[in-house]
Amino acid sequence: MALRPTFTHPWNVSPSDAAAIQRELCGRVCVTPLDRRPEVVAGVDVSVKGGWAHAAVVLLSYPALNPFQAVVADMAVSFPYVPGLLAFREGPVVLAALEQLDDRPDVLMFDAQGLAHPRRMGLAAHLGVLLDVPAVGCAKSRLCGTYVEPDEQKGCWEPLVDKEEVIGAVVRTRSRVRPVFVSVGHRVDLETSVSLVLGCAPRYRLPEPTRWAHRVAGGEPLPRGC
Repeated sequence: MALRPTFTHPWNVSPSDAAAIQRELCGRVCVTPLDRRPEVVAGVDVSVKGGWAHAAVVLLSYPALNPFQAVVADMAVSFPYVPGLLAFREGPVVLAALEQLDDRPDVLMFDAQGLAHPRRMGLAAHLGVLLDVPAVGCAKSRLCGTYVEPDEQKGCWEPLVDKEEVIGAVVRTRSRVRPVFVSVGHRVDLETSVSLVLGCAPRYRLPEPTRWAHRVAGGEPLPRGC
C-alpha cells in the first residue's frame, strides 16, 4: 500500500519561508509510544549528486530484518543547499519513492534527524508529520545539541540536549565504535526509538534499514528477491 501525505505544503519556497513552515509543522509532532510492535520497518536514505536527488526506501521484516522490497525515485533538485533545510531538497523525492511501495511499513527509519534539529523539524519529523506515520531519525552525525559521551559498550546511550530540552539520544550500536544520533520523528517516543534502532543493529554501526537504503540510494543493486 503506497504511502501518501495526509496534507502538504509548497516545496519551492524561499529559505525564510521554508524555516517558517518548519516552525509551523513542529507543533504537529506527536511523541507517544508505538501502539504495537512493528512487523515492517522501512529504511529511507537520499543521495544528491550533480543536481539530482536519488531516494531509496527498503522494507525489512522485524525483528528478522530480512529485506523484501526496495523502491527508488529520482528528481532534479530545486532547493539550494541550506543546513537545517535539507528536507526541502530531499522531501519531494522521498515522497515519490514511498508512493511506489506495495506494503505499508509500520515505522519509517530515516538516515536523518527528527527532533534533533534547531527548529525540531529534521527530515524524519517533517515527513512523519506529513504522512502521519511513526518515524524515527537515526543520523550518523550531530546537527545540534550537547551530550556526554556514552559508555563504550553496545546499548549504552546518553541524552542529546539543546537549550535544556532533550531532543534525542546518542546511542552506541556497537562497542567501542562511534555512536549514532537517534531522535523522534513522529508518533513514537525516544525510548522506543532507541530500542528500535538497537534492535535493527545486530552487527553494524548503522541499523539495517538505513544501511540497506544507503547502499541502494548510492547506486548499488537492489537486495536479492526485491
